[in-house]
Amino acid sequence: MNKKKYNNIISKVKPDSIAEEMGIEQGDILININGKKVMDILDYLFLTSDEFLEIEIEKKNGEVWILEIDKYYDEDLGIEFDNPILDQAKYCKNKCIFCFIDQLPKNMRRSLYFKDDDSRLSFLQGNFVTLTNLRDMDIDRIIEYNISPINVSIHTTNPDLRVKMLNNKRAGNILERIKKLTENRIMINGQIVLCPDVNDDLELDRTIEDLYTLYPNLHSVAIVPVGITKFRQNLYPLKIFDKESANKVIMQIHRWQKLLKEKIGTNFVYLSDEFYIMAEKPLPSYESYEDFPQIENGVGLIKKMEHEFNNHLKTLPKNLEINKTITVVTGVSAAQFIEKLASELTKKVSKLKIEVLTIKNDFFGHTITVSGLITGQDIINQLKDRELGEKIIIPKSMLKSDEPIFLDDVTIQDLEKSLNRSVVASDVNGQSFIESIIK
Repeated sequence: MNKKKYNNIISKVKPDSIAEEMGIEQGDILININGKKVMDILDYLFLTSDEFLEIEIEKKNGEVWILEIDKYYDEDLGIEFDNPILDQAKYCKNKCIFCFIDQLPKNMRRSLYFKDDDSRLSFLQGNFVTLTNLRDMDIDRIIEYNISPINVSIHTTNPDLRVKMLNNKRAGNILERIKKLTENRIMINGQIVLCPDVNDDLELDRTIEDLYTLYPNLHSVAIVPVGITKFRQNLYPLKIFDKESANKVIMQIHRWQKLLKEKIGTNFVYLSDEFYIMAEKPLPSYESYEDFPQIENGVGLIKKMEHEFNNHLKTLPKNLEINKTITVVTGVSAAQFIEKLASELTKKVSKLKIEVLTIKNDFFGHTITVSGLITGQDIINQLKDRELGEKIIIPKSMLKSDEPIFLDDVTIQDLEKSLNRSVVASDVNGQSFIESIIK
């Protein structure tokens, strides 16, 4: 068999799993299950849910094994693949007026320019999809295989406006497609990238009005502000939110939350933390974020981290003394919050000094203020002439998910060499923040 890039090559067999017991090994190829060819991860998950399986495997030496497996329903075989979706990811055919990838400079790593719009990646990795790439048979397949939950980029339910925003004539049927999925018990979390004078104000009211009736299978909707880099050229003329316009959105959503709490028992629609920071308003309570359904969208991230921080702070021993100075690096948006946490920690731990240094985004432009879009070169350039502590703490959100590298291909090792300090990447939660400093 020709081992093409997207073949079902097994990359890992979990210890003590069914696959290991059956003699399946790394490098083997999955040919079919119960006589059916496995085209992608949806086929694999659906076909392996049965209690009896007949699996055809090609070994590394070319031998073909037929394995009969009795197992519990939905019991995992313990197999991972080179390509997590077992197929080529679907490329986004939209030309969204707010697309961040269209605002990237040239000569960054190739993978950053790939726009995926693949429902399989939504299910596996939490990516957001627009549903414009899917045919009706693809929607039916999601329902048949019960692929849930999925994350959907909605932006607006106004068909004409959505066609305009996504620059795709097939984008207008979003409400119809979401209704079909939710009526068939597919759980959805929705996202709205809010653009001033485009899909805000009355259009936002219309969108929320259309969507909340689909609760609970449309579980939540997150609203995030559009981001604009300095490389945005020859694109749709967008504005960004300022203090006044962010305040207006907050008041609008708080009215909706009050209404929806009475009608359906949940806030349902949530604003990302950025809106409150821009508006210089305190964030809602920890409880108001309910089950934090949109934490990856920056919705409630600060309150959750604060809650975790305070809980872990209480567990530290009394009279704890750590005689050292630590440098914590963050972006503009989170700076005030991180300074507050650092102050609380130094009150608890004697002799500990923490300096929080805010990095302005020279690479993408100062309108980009989140920590996750800070580059290594900006950190180096802005810290190289500063007095630094014994080590530097950065949030792990600055790095690629699977390796210690920044958006500009600067590595943690490059950072350590340039600044002559060890660098620790902390998970974005309160306990990890404390432990990364005091350990």
